[in-house]
Amino acid sequence: MSEIVVDVCCETCPVPLVQTRKAIMRAAPGDVITIVGTHSSSKNEIPMAVEALGLELLSIEEGGEGGEWTIRIRR
Repeated sequence: MSEIVVDVCCETCPVPLVQTRKAIMRAAPGDVITIVGTHSSSKNEIPMAVEALGLELLSIEEGGEGGEWTIRIRR
């Protein structure tokens, strides 16, 4: 199992979701994907996509510098 980090800070829709989907396609089953971003809409859209794909949402953390958030999912 490995971790893939996707940094989409300062990116707006649809870039964070597109980059997350690319990471999901690269990931092997069991891999953890950590997405770090600042776009508030993406913080809501990514978990919805994770659910639609049947993947496991591990956590959503808020409060980083500059409104940063972190989402962790398992493929």
